[in-house]
Amino acid sequence: MMWLKKNRFLILRRTSQILLLLLFFLANCSLINIAHKQYLVTQGDISHFESGERNLAIANPKEPLLHFNILEGNLSGSKIFETIPMSDPLAFMQIFLAGGAISFNTLLGFFVVLVIYGLLLGRGYCAFVCPINLITDFASFLRRKFHIDNTRFLAIPRKTKFAFLLLSLCLSLGFGALAWEMISPISMLHRGIVFGMGSGFFGILIIFLFDLFMLKNGFCGHICPLGATYSLIGARALLKIRHNVKNCTKCMECLRICPENQVLNMIGKHDGFVEQIACIKCGRCIEVCNDNALNFSILNFKKEKK
Repeated sequence: MMWLKKNRFLILRRTSQILLLLLFFLANCSLINIAHKQYLVTQGDISHFESGERNLAIANPKEPLLHFNILEGNLSGSKIFETIPMSDPLAFMQIFLAGGAISFNTLLGFFVVLVIYGLLLGRGYCAFVCPINLITDFASFLRRKFHIDNTRFLAIPRKTKFAFLLLSLCLSLGFGALAWEMISPISMLHRGIVFGMGSGFFGILIIFLFDLFMLKNGFCGHICPLGATYSLIGARALLKIRHNVKNCTKCMECLRICPENQVLNMIGKHDGFVEQIACIKCGRCIEVCNDNALNFSILNFKKEKK
C-alpha cells in the first residue's frame, strides 16, 4: 500500500498514456471476411493478404473491431464517444495560419481543449497524454540509475521552446504547410503505434538519446513547441501544487525528481504555490515528499495566498 501511495500519480499517468494509445489503436483495427473466414486487420495493414499479384483483402468489406469507439482519430484531431471533438491547439493554429480549411468540429475541439487545460489542467497534457513523455521519463530514469543525472553537454535555455513555437507558426504562415506537424516526434510516435512505426523510429531514438546523454529533460523542457503552447494556455489554470513550509525538512527530494525543478523555487523557504507555467502537474514531487509538504490544490489557493 505504501508503494501505491508513493507512486499513485505515476501509475495514473502511465495508465492514462497507455490507455489512450490503446484506444486509438483499437479504433484503427478492423475485421475482414475472406473465404468465409474472419481476420483481424491492425494498423490498416493488408499486405499479408497478398496472393501472387492479387490482394484478397481489397475486394472484401471491412467492419470495425469496436462497434462503438470511445476514442478515434489521432492526437491532432480526435473524437470522444464519437461526439466530443478534441483538437491539438498547435496544429489548429498552424492550419489557420497556413490557410487550411477549418471545420466546425475542429474549431469546437480547439475551444474544448482551451477550456479543459486553460481552466484546470494547465500543462498536464505533457504528463498525462503525450506519448513522448514515456520516452523522456525513461531516459530520465536511466540518468538517475547510472548516475549521469547532472551530466549536461548543452546549454539550451528553457525559453527556447517558445522560440520554436514562434518559428513553427511563422513557417506555417510563410509556406502554407503545417511546419511542426511534418517533423514532430510526438506525431511520429503516436502514428507509429497506431498506424505502424516505419522510419519514425529513428526520430524517437534521437529524442531518447538526446535526453539521456545530452540534456536532462531536453526535448520536453527546452525544445517542444507543443509544451510551450500548453504552458501559455494553462498559465492561469486552477490546478496547482501547494507548498507548506512548516512541514518541509529540506530533503530536496522533490527538486531531484522534478523534470522542471526551477518551478519549485519556494521549497524550504516559504508557503506558496507553483505559479510558473512550466509545471507539468505530474505530481512526482508530491509522491517523493515524505513530509507532506507538497499537495495538489484547486479551490483554496487564492484564499490562502491572501
